[in-house]
Amino acid sequence: MLYHLLYPLRDYFFGFNVFRYITFRSAYATVTALLICFIFGPRMIRWLSSLQIGKVREDVPERHNEKTGTPSMGGMLMICAIVIPTLIWADLNNPYVQLTLVVTIWTGAIGFIDDYLSVIKKRDKGLVGRYKLIGQLVFGLALGIYLYLNPMSADGTRTVVPFFKDLYIEWGIFYIPLVMVIITGTSNAVNLTDGLDGLATGISAFCFLAFALIAYLTGNAVFADYLQIFYLPGAGELAIYCMSVVGAALGFLWFNTHPARIFMGDTGSLALGGALGTVAVLLKSELLLLIIGGVFVAETVSVILQVGSFRLRGKRIFKMAPLHHHFELKGWSESQIVVRFWIVSALLLLLGMSTLKMR
Repeated sequence: MLYHLLYPLRDYFFGFNVFRYITFRSAYATVTALLICFIFGPRMIRWLSSLQIGKVREDVPERHNEKTGTPSMGGMLMICAIVIPTLIWADLNNPYVQLTLVVTIWTGAIGFIDDYLSVIKKRDKGLVGRYKLIGQLVFGLALGIYLYLNPMSADGTRTVVPFFKDLYIEWGIFYIPLVMVIITGTSNAVNLTDGLDGLATGISAFCFLAFALIAYLTGNAVFADYLQIFYLPGAGELAIYCMSVVGAALGFLWFNTHPARIFMGDTGSLALGGALGTVAVLLKSELLLLIIGGVFVAETVSVILQVGSFRLRGKRIFKMAPLHHHFELKGWSESQIVVRFWIVSALLLLLGMSTLKMR
């Protein structure tokens, strides 16, 4: 909004020329998101507490029972802190921005319905799993078809292979199911990881910070040519969206860190996951997502291995899945698990960024 209102005035006052710079708008989008969380966070906590909106998952270690009553559905605050700064600071005519805003609202709405049925209507499992899955797959299908028929760049349906300079995967028509798998898988992966105070929130901040840098580089012709990566005109605006997420995540962590005063619920986790998968798809970094989002991948794989092993052998591999609960039952404190997973995520961020040069 400010970009459209103030940047055209640069001919009258040179100071407005700063709105052309993505770095400037990204920084202020981050600050705006932080302020939204800081200002409205306490009010939302009081409001949700007054409604007694708080519930702990049943498939968790017993010590989580002490968290009963902590307000959930804080994802509403996160979504506002993502969408509003993006609307204020980004170029709203940019298709990259438009698509990420749509997926944030879409997957957030799915999570909201799930939280509403579970927490407010007191349904044991909230929204039936297959309906959540259908909602995620429908968006993935729509996005896949759109990108297949209307490629955002000359690279069409190709995917970058990390660590290799001139190696790409051309998916063709299979690009559509690929997008469906990534959107659905990433959305559910973040949801599975959201089991400890601040865990998914902090890891998401690292992931979106990495993709903000990637978006800026791929959207800049000079940097893209120097690094010999895809040049995606207009993709730089995604950096503003990604930094809004980083700001929202850091602001939400102020209240979500252990002991949490509020949980994001499925409203936030599904929105973050869906947006993360979409950003990776738009930046042609689907495989790089496996590295940068390695903690989310590990959490998901632990569940798959646990279920598969129990069904095939009648034995469990982990004390409990997802992986963070396994370490809980091994005696690690909640803060130890969260911080150590953050450290791993930070290392994966550095590894992911190094692939841009190690080619």
